[in-house]
Amino acid sequence: MSVGIWLAAARPKTLPAAIVPVAVGTAVAEASGGMAIGAALAALGGALAIQIGTNFANDVFDAEKGADGPDRLGPVRAVASGLISAATMKRAMVAAFAVATAFGLYLAWLGGWPVVAIGVVSIICGIAYTGGPWPLGYHGLGDVFVMLFFGFVAVCGTAYVQLGYVPCLAVFAAIPVGALATAIIVVNNLRDREQDARSGKRTLAVRLGRRGALVEYVGLLASAYGVAIALAVSHERWLLLLPVATGPIAVARVRALAGAVTGPEYNKCLAATGALMMAFGVLFAVALGL
Repeated sequence: MSVGIWLAAARPKTLPAAIVPVAVGTAVAEASGGMAIGAALAALGGALAIQIGTNFANDVFDAEKGADGPDRLGPVRAVASGLISAATMKRAMVAAFAVATAFGLYLAWLGGWPVVAIGVVSIICGIAYTGGPWPLGYHGLGDVFVMLFFGFVAVCGTAYVQLGYVPCLAVFAAIPVGALATAIIVVNNLRDREQDARSGKRTLAVRLGRRGALVEYVGLLASAYGVAIALAVSHERWLLLLPVATGPIAVARVRALAGAVTGPEYNKCLAATGALMMAFGVLFAVALGL
């Protein structure tokens, strides 16, 4: 079986949603007392493993529920297209979550039971995003899940395992990170809106419609920049305005998404939104750390 097939199934264009929260959480730790490189690397490994495991779960459970049909606009999904069997994908999902658990054991040794609770809930929700009797993504809660786990849980959790507590700065820094991660999901769900509606997958994009999803996307991007500006002003740390330099890119992303019609156009918007999150996140982390 081709390595390329597995790489595509891991959805590398979504991985900034795992990398950026750890980078920002580590920068918060550095600004609040000093980062711990071992804990930071373990948090990064765990976050990537959970993200990939969730992507594998999404691939197999969407295929089983009929959400990834032959008329989908997005990239080919491995299980739905027959490139990987459902059983094999489920084993890969379990393996990815097992890797996350291995990193989690080290982090739990550092941070105690709160880390155990975060890890267990994160894995359960990663599966429940599209799997189980009441999948979150099928009931319009996918956006909330991403904002909560890839924003607040990931950023605050990363800071916690390095400091032993969660500074207020981590809570505020999590908002832009979670907002941009959620924006990636909005593009994905806007692209798949019509097919999701036919298969009974009631994402927020299905519930709100195209116009509502576009408004959500704009609101998420605006909140990311708004919080960065507010932090810079309130703390009189003008370096925190550094990520605002990506503002023109954000405007271009909004225009591109508003004009997207075909699958390749939406897919380009999704990748570009991930790239925007990475650029914003790196600049934000640098500004926080310094």
